[in-house]
Amino acid sequence: MKSDNVSMNEHTIMSEEKEKRINPFFEPYHTPHDTVPFDRIRLEDYEEAMMEGIRRDKEYMEKTVTNPAKPTFDNTLITDPKDPEGYYDLLERVTTVFFNMLSAETNDEMDALAQKMQPILTKHANDMRLDKRLFERVKAVHLHHRRLTPEEKKLLDNSYEGFVRSGALLSDEDKEHLRQLTEEASMMTLQFSQNLLKDRKAYTLHITEESQLDGLPETAREAAALAAQEAGKEGWLFTLDAPSMGPFMKYSTQRELRREMYMAYNTLCTHDNTENNLDICKRIVNIRREVAQLLGYRTYADYVLKRRMATNKRNVYHLLDELIDAYKPTAVKEVAEIEKMAKKMEGKDFQLEPWDFAFYSHKLQMKKYDLDAEMLRPYFELSRVIDGVFGLANRLYGITFKENKDIPVYHPDVKAYEVFDRDGSYLAVFYADFHPRKGKQGGAWMTEYQGQFIDHKGVNVRPHVSVVMNLTKPTAEKPALLTLGEVETFLHEFGHALHGMFANTRFESLSGTNVLWDFVELPSQFMENYSIEKEFLRTFAFHFETGEPLPDELIKRIVKSRNYMSAYACMRQVSFCLLDMAYYTKSQPFDEDIIEFEKAAWKKAIVTKQLPETCMTTQFSHIMAGGYASGYYSYKWAEVLDADAFSVFKREGIFNQKTAQRFRDEVLSRGGTEHPMTLYKRFRRGEPTIDALLKRNGIKRR
Repeated sequence: MKSDNVSMNEHTIMSEEKEKRINPFFEPYHTPHDTVPFDRIRLEDYEEAMMEGIRRDKEYMEKTVTNPAKPTFDNTLITDPKDPEGYYDLLERVTTVFFNMLSAETNDEMDALAQKMQPILTKHANDMRLDKRLFERVKAVHLHHRRLTPEEKKLLDNSYEGFVRSGALLSDEDKEHLRQLTEEASMMTLQFSQNLLKDRKAYTLHITEESQLDGLPETAREAAALAAQEAGKEGWLFTLDAPSMGPFMKYSTQRELRREMYMAYNTLCTHDNTENNLDICKRIVNIRREVAQLLGYRTYADYVLKRRMATNKRNVYHLLDELIDAYKPTAVKEVAEIEKMAKKMEGKDFQLEPWDFAFYSHKLQMKKYDLDAEMLRPYFELSRVIDGVFGLANRLYGITFKENKDIPVYHPDVKAYEVFDRDGSYLAVFYADFHPRKGKQGGAWMTEYQGQFIDHKGVNVRPHVSVVMNLTKPTAEKPALLTLGEVETFLHEFGHALHGMFANTRFESLSGTNVLWDFVELPSQFMENYSIEKEFLRTFAFHFETGEPLPDELIKRIVKSRNYMSAYACMRQVSFCLLDMAYYTKSQPFDEDIIEFEKAAWKKAIVTKQLPETCMTTQFSHIMAGGYASGYYSYKWAEVLDADAFSVFKREGIFNQKTAQRFRDEVLSRGGTEHPMTLYKRFRRGEPTIDALLKRNGIKRR
């Protein structure tokens, strides 16, 4: 009886606490710089805030469309989240956090909630975009506007075109069809991502015999031992996360285990189970084609490229063909050289298989340059790399970073920094999430929790940006020691972050990385150029135990080997571009065998053996669940620009602050307020060409 009374009292107290507690999304955060209070958010807060956000959106839209005053820019377009009446976009606030967490720190409950809320959110987005009354007001302003600033005009054009591209001009019947397609697409892309994460995390290579670790460096063994310990197992555990799989494929002498891991990775989501993505990919491709054709375009690529620098598929294919012509002959020679090395080591009858490629490529690299990633790891300790990357930003732009442990984070791996401008003023909040874990998607990306904008009082609201990566973890014996490739990854994502942090526009939808998609990779790929510059390496590359700087001889080898397999790498990227374009230039329903279609689509750029059962499409998040459908070429398009831009720095000084300030002012801070080529040419003072890229890669035109 006493026990029952205690339970009842506890229940009463809990109920009272629940009544008193306010959903953190419903009130000011009361955190440094109004950062997300991750420590106070509960799972149930998301759905409650989303539903309330939808209600507020509808209420605010109704107020806008029933306004008896003549439609103007201010009373129709200025529905900014922080308007004079104190309104803020609750729905954007909560969904930003939720979907970022779905990629960086998800679990089964979050996945289930996403499945529940995705169709509701998509329906609401359609309700807003397809509302005739709201479109008529925007249309009226678009037709009769007067005396707008260039940035206001850009926002108005984007808004009008956004409505049109979302179906505002369609008949009611076609609008309903579009609703059905977009709602289905949102569920398909969500399912694709969830399947991929589950299938990738489900595989582990568990080794219990030390002899099977032959060839693996100490860092790989220690990381695998830690992974096994965390999983409650004896021995060593390898996963499909890049810091685990990459060294295994490069160093392991166990050919059969390399084959097992290679096949596990390259057949993800193709098996006869609930994580199979084959039919999902077909449906995604067909939905997007149907949407494009409903909106008056022949193919989805035509629809997408109208809002890109490339403008049409002819220009995309021109770039890809130009790269194939320039790089493929060298790529073929590079692969032949690896095959020759393998036969020399194993015998003339040896047949090089895909799971052998990284292993023998590494052997050839050692022979030619005596350079190995493990030689460099001791000099790339994560905390020093962080100092180096931050120091580079300081040297170029005068900005500084200070960790603030009062800013809440969503996982202990995450570090939060305040960023200050050259004059000491507050510039941004920067989150860095470094290591792989169970609920985290693979790869690396930049995102933000708050974009930059100028509010109605003239206050420049500064951004909160985040980079999420899967870098080598520390072990019990050693701190996190990175490869040079991981340093490049950090620089890449940090370049995106700078684009966000330097944003200085009036409207949030035009700030930071809100640019045409084939321009967004310029700031990120530009930063990668510094990874082999001696002056930069000298600022942070010190041995984690001895403190000795990275030897000049190793730096020389890094520079000398920078173009090792560069033509092969280019063709690999071009093959992905061709695959992307093949899917989204389809004008007829797609019902072909995905695996066979894939092999044919990228054949022109392929220079290595293809296996009949492997498949990239089912794990190609960029083009299936990300924003790169008909846009994967953007990486190569931006690479032309980044090489061209860095050639300016090479000429004027790689740390030249005047050049850096011009790059910041003309490119990084302007967001999407002008056409990106206009911004670039203003910085470059001329037209970009492919010449700098060819020179950087040591490629001569035929």
